[in-house]
Amino acid sequence: ELEKLGLRDDVDLHVYEVPVEYQTVQRLIPALWKKHSPQLVVHVGVSGMATTVTLEKCGHNVGYKGLDNCRFCPGSQCCVEGGPECIDSIIDMDTVCKRVSGLGLDVTVTISKDAGRY
Repeated sequence: ELEKLGLRDDVDLHVYEVPVEYQTVQRLIPALWKKHSPQLVVHVGVSGMATTVTLEKCGHNVGYKGLDNCRFCPGSQCCVEGGPECIDSIIDMDTVCKRVSGLGLDVTVTISKDAGRY
């Protein structure tokens, strides 16, 4: 929907649907970063089990035991070999949560520091 609405005229917005596949993500995401040199990237995941919009404060690199859509899981249980154990967002998710909650929308927004590992 954001792709249809756009942002300001001076904002170059790129929207990609990325399959839930470890090997595709490892190949595609670095290529997109190289191609676009973005100032901001927002990764959005969709879960049929979710009951709220969850803002993640950090992403983890280890502890991945679930199979992806291709029924693959890295033997190391690690997304990026040699990568940092955790990457923290520089965006103040608490403030974002409070501001969205204060808009009076029929949406519940929560904060998490333990993103799913799949």
